[in-house]
Amino acid sequence: MPRQQLLQGFHKGTIEINSTVSVLSKDGITTCFAGGDNYSFHHDGDDESRRFALVQLMLNRHAGPVEIERSALGIPHRTLMNWQRKFQEGGGAASFFRAPARGLGPVLTPQKTIECQGLLAEGMSIAAAAREAGVGESTLRKAVAAGRVERLARGSRGAGAPAADKSQRSRADSQAAAGMGVACTRPDERVAAAVGLLKHAATRFEHNRDVHMGGLLAGLPALCANGLFAGLAGHLRMREGFYSAMHMLAFMGFMALGRIRRPEGLRSEPPGELGKVLGLDRAPEVKTLRRKIGEMAQSSDLAGWMHDCARDWMEDDPDEAGYLYVDGHVRVYTGSKAAPPRRFVSRQRLCLRGTTDYWVNDALGRPFFVVSKTITEGLSTVLLEDILPELLSTVPGQPTQERLALEQLLHRFVVIFDREGASPALFQKLWLQRVAAITYRKNVKDLWPEEAFVETEVESPGGNRTTMRLASRSTTFDSATVSVPVLEVRRLTPDGHQTVIISTLRTAEAEHIAARMFSRWCQENYFAYMMQHYELDGLVQYGAEELPGTLQVANPEHKALEMAIATKRRARIRQQARLGAAPVENEPSAVTARAEMLADLQRIEAEYKDLLQKRRKTPRKIMLADLAEDRRPTALKTPGKKLVDIVKMIAYRAETALVGQLLPHLGKEADARALIRELLVSSADIEPNSEAKTLTVRMHRMSTAARDLAVAGLLAKLTAEEFAHPQTGLRMVYELV
Repeated sequence: MPRQQLLQGFHKGTIEINSTVSVLSKDGITTCFAGGDNYSFHHDGDDESRRFALVQLMLNRHAGPVEIERSALGIPHRTLMNWQRKFQEGGGAASFFRAPARGLGPVLTPQKTIECQGLLAEGMSIAAAAREAGVGESTLRKAVAAGRVERLARGSRGAGAPAADKSQRSRADSQAAAGMGVACTRPDERVAAAVGLLKHAATRFEHNRDVHMGGLLAGLPALCANGLFAGLAGHLRMREGFYSAMHMLAFMGFMALGRIRRPEGLRSEPPGELGKVLGLDRAPEVKTLRRKIGEMAQSSDLAGWMHDCARDWMEDDPDEAGYLYVDGHVRVYTGSKAAPPRRFVSRQRLCLRGTTDYWVNDALGRPFFVVSKTITEGLSTVLLEDILPELLSTVPGQPTQERLALEQLLHRFVVIFDREGASPALFQKLWLQRVAAITYRKNVKDLWPEEAFVETEVESPGGNRTTMRLASRSTTFDSATVSVPVLEVRRLTPDGHQTVIISTLRTAEAEHIAARMFSRWCQENYFAYMMQHYELDGLVQYGAEELPGTLQVANPEHKALEMAIATKRRARIRQQARLGAAPVENEPSAVTARAEMLADLQRIEAEYKDLLQKRRKTPRKIMLADLAEDRRPTALKTPGKKLVDIVKMIAYRAETALVGQLLPHLGKEADARALIRELLVSSADIEPNSEAKTLTVRMHRMSTAARDLAVAGLLAKLTAEEFAHPQTGLRMVYELV
């Protein structure tokens, strides 16, 4: 029977395979026609369906492989036969649509390539690098032979390798500026990290002489011991990139110890030199640092990290953790992007815009944690609502509820604060939680007889001893509604002044309470030192944040009425004085003058009473949402500042720990701190040894032989700790050149 011919008038784009079979592609659909029938169709690009349709045409004898090959489709005869064989031997249509079995892929991925190259650069053999990276040794050898993995010449890393001096590094860093940027000497890792092939750059130290601020590596053990990297286990997170979260934390810690007070200070430091201290090619620039701080602060649980750090620090010294000093410090803001409310700044004796940070320290000035408040009702409120719950959950060695019930004068711990918090109500609320308090008493009028004071030797928490004339007695701390039993201790100064201390710690001796109260200056010294050396008040992020509309703020109308009342009160007093000084005469002019002054006084008193009436009807505080938008205060951005504050607390504690190790060699804390600051910013030689698994840091000598002797003793102690670098695992060895 002859085959039926194609219907006339078909689209001119039809591909004719033979007299009865044709293929038409139109509007993204490919249709196969057998005679006048629509035999099959599939979407353009669906290769599996296309192969299945052509095989069906061949198996049903509508078209032969030679006809398909000679048509405009141009599919090779061998390919068509392979498809037909696959259909017949592979289980029919499923052989085309079954997902192909995927192999493991290339073992040496781009990420593994960079990792292997870094391991080889550290001086490892090919076999050791392959084992470390988890790839086949033969695969790595082939990649090295083909040039896909660069291997430095033997001896360029490891023991005995030649060290680069500062001139060589400076030249290489400047030459790299023509590529990716100044000191970007690891472009392959940077590109891989940018496209997502690398999680972060490998920390790799090289032989270098006279590295600028290489002495910062002497502070790394103390930073780690004080919890710099402790938050990485569960609290700190950051997006993957060339710089890891550990790199950023180490760099921020080094910045604090190196007195690079703000991110802008990096512009005056050589980035390549700071990078060598980190084990990288260069340190992050200002813009990158700010962005990374913002990312880490937004995605991390900073409160949890601070809580864990405070708990660990308290457990390291539980005796000092039982006496906690609380004080507020105002961070003055002079910018224009935010409008925090005004508050009194005692060090400047002015009311200025700013944020109040409430710090909790021990008697040696070491910080535990900080609470920042843009709008605050004072120390008492913050102490009860924010600080006390944190202390109840972190202070170690607190007595059980059973002991507290049996011993009525037993306390959990002691908080010490300035006279700002001296109120019977606060003392009572603290003691309800069985927390003792020590502070100064305000407005003391009565004087105790000098015979009541006794010369007493007082030992401060730091070990210093002094003699004071002290007296004590049990009394009460009263207000109109509250009466709290306290122990009152007074100190008589040589000029006859009596300093009055009150405490609910009624079982302690007078000299013990005096020593603890007078040690409160350690917190003031901490603020002064941190402002001078750590830029405690420096901004980390620019911009403002909206405050919740439910916050209670001072009513500006009430404040305006207060000022008007004060003005009117002064006017009334002046008018009364004028009326009283006017002569009493019977002359008409004098009588008229007195009558006019009396009328003015009556008018002023009427206006004064009217203002008082308005003040009584005006609330002292209102919700923030009730203020006009142009009068609403805004807050400074806090997450980045909180992150940096934690790092600075850790850095200060690390510095204090180094000072403690240096004190036996110098004796004076001020001299020890000055020497530690000099040591940390000094140049050093860095020598990694992959065979011995050591990282040797050779410090340059100090200014005098006595300082050299003290530093040598400190470095010997650090070496004896056998501290391993947290990223490379190399054992740190410290020497004095």
